[in-house]
Amino acid sequence: MTSGTPGDFLIGTYVGRAWRPDIQGPALVVVRDGDLFDVTDRKAPTMRDLLEMDDPVAYLDGIDGEHLASLDLAAANAFGPAAADSVVHLLAPCDLQAVKACGVTFARSMIERVIEERAAGNPDLAVKIRERVAAIIGESLRDLKAGSPEAAKVKAALIEEGVWSQYLEVGIGPDAEVFTKAPVLSSVGWGASVGLHPISRWNNPEPEVVLAVDSRGRVKGATLGNDVNLRDVEGRSALLLGKAKDNNASSAIGPFIRLFDETFSIDDVRRAELDLTIEGEDGFVLKGRSSMREISRDPLDLVAQTIGRHHQYPDGFMLYMGTLFAPVEDRDTPGQGFTHKLGDRVTISSPGLGSLVNTVRLSTDCPPWTFGTAALMRNLAARGLI
Repeated sequence: MTSGTPGDFLIGTYVGRAWRPDIQGPALVVVRDGDLFDVTDRKAPTMRDLLEMDDPVAYLDGIDGEHLASLDLAAANAFGPAAADSVVHLLAPCDLQAVKACGVTFARSMIERVIEERAAGNPDLAVKIRERVAAIIGESLRDLKAGSPEAAKVKAALIEEGVWSQYLEVGIGPDAEVFTKAPVLSSVGWGASVGLHPISRWNNPEPEVVLAVDSRGRVKGATLGNDVNLRDVEGRSALLLGKAKDNNASSAIGPFIRLFDETFSIDDVRRAELDLTIEGEDGFVLKGRSSMREISRDPLDLVAQTIGRHHQYPDGFMLYMGTLFAPVEDRDTPGQGFTHKLGDRVTISSPGLGSLVNTVRLSTDCPPWTFGTAALMRNLAARGLI
């Protein structure tokens, strides 16, 4: 099993956050020639402040910054034996932004949500339900645009067949599913453990592109995310979504935000291809892909459904956009499909965005989340940054 690397980052502007043991707090960093440079200052003490600028790329181009560490060292420290707060290591690249997520934005993963619901969280029932739903729907949803007249016709047909579901409603209806994935500052970054609630027995990673959006709804860049998902918990009841999605270390984002510039734009996000590799300590390997080309809603539509007159985000937000990946391959017991085992190494990668690597643990065994908003404000104040 390998830990991988965050990436080369030779073209484009990549910003993130790293822990500095000498100040016992986070620093804004930019990647230059394989090294991390601390660019934290009074104009941009947080990632939120940097992304609120009209042109953060130009701002960063005018700052030399302080050399902090090589990227290789910061990456290796995430898997080393030293205590996390005693070494430079990568953090999630967001700080004061809300962490939001969109669900059921891909047709194929939408079908799996329907199966979860009808199986009531029981993986033993999934195979028969999957066969019946596939026989009715087939490939008819692949090119369907959510909210379109064609989608309304499919909805009517599914209701008549008796397989209509709340997941199909948000998957092909006019309104997207947008929910809060994690509290501010609780997301983990490259190399960290990701957490499964101990009650779950059927779960999986969700490889996604995550948009970095400012308070005015302007998309400033993109990164990768793992929207850790408890299939059995949500399958029991959609009202358990919070318990299925928001647990200690259940939101992974990183390694860096690639800012929009002349080399990278929202069109590149629309064309993004994501690769997923799961490596188990038992020798199990699963590979998967998610293609943004197959998303049922445009990324900017998802942003518009999240922020506007109906809802403001004064510190901006990070937006998971959903995944095409829905594993059905059996891992152990025939007919039960895939579920995580503790120690699984999950690697999510995409050309131009690097790779996000995390190790699966129980949420109760992951390092507790202790550095919150109050701690950040006190740390910045002590450093004379606010």
